[in-house]
Amino acid sequence: MTAAPIQLPEPSQATLRAARALQRRTERKETGLFLVEGRQAVREALAVPGVVQEVYFRWDAAIANADLFETARDADVPYYGVSEQNLATITDTVTPQGVVAVARTIDVPLSSVLGRKPVNPDKPKKKHRRRDVSLVVICAQVRDPGNAGTVIRCADAFGADAVILSSDSVEVYNPKTVRASVGSLFHLPIVVGVDLAEAIEACRKAGMQIFATDGSSGTDLTDLTDELGRPTAWVMGNESWGLPVEHLALADRTVAVPIYGHAESLNLATAAAVCLYASASAQRASN
Repeated sequence: MTAAPIQLPEPSQATLRAARALQRRTERKETGLFLVEGRQAVREALAVPGVVQEVYFRWDAAIANADLFETARDADVPYYGVSEQNLATITDTVTPQGVVAVARTIDVPLSSVLGRKPVNPDKPKKKHRRRDVSLVVICAQVRDPGNAGTVIRCADAFGADAVILSSDSVEVYNPKTVRASVGSLFHLPIVVGVDLAEAIEACRKAGMQIFATDGSSGTDLTDLTDELGRPTAWVMGNESWGLPVEHLALADRTVAVPIYGHAESLNLATAAAVCLYASASAQRASN
């Protein structure tokens, strides 16, 4: 038995044009809005109250995404049905999953995620305020959006408290970065546009040791024992040239991920996953 078609309202041309324009960084910066592509990412965005502004469903994918537009409807978020051609003008993926959302950027200041905060039981908890912080990732001059998004995904998977992107790193709301994070962007605080030295100093003041990764030198990750169980900020450098000497000098320790096979090196996201897993495991064991 064929399922009955789902009736969805169609967007106006002005609404479509506004969504298409968010492919441009200047438009994202001016409006404070960005695009979220894919079923899982849209679902995670809808779980954060007030973030999603509207959702677009490709007509032939409407039934498969019925739960999402029901969630949008319950949250009073506008949703629309569009043709494959119209959806293709909004998303830059070759094979989009049939759903794209427009979301509001989430501004998270560095001061709101680091250090100890007084606990007031009479006030509701804020999503991006934590009493203490034990694991943070700092991306320095990370320019590849796919790598940046995957680092965010890894940080989320291993329980990091925040990801900090230096001012010379890729834009976190770049569609490719958002897509690579697969919804993790909405699970933990992402601090952007911060000077690297300022970020490191803030983490140190919050009681964290600073470990910088270097593919060619430094203490072997497997030689770190008690240190990994302590609160740590990992500084990850550029995909091509790593961290400059002056940035390595800001760290308490330079760490190298051991490679036992024939590969010359690991990419940024893989190295981040290994280091974060090591820290998270050690911290859990020490608690």
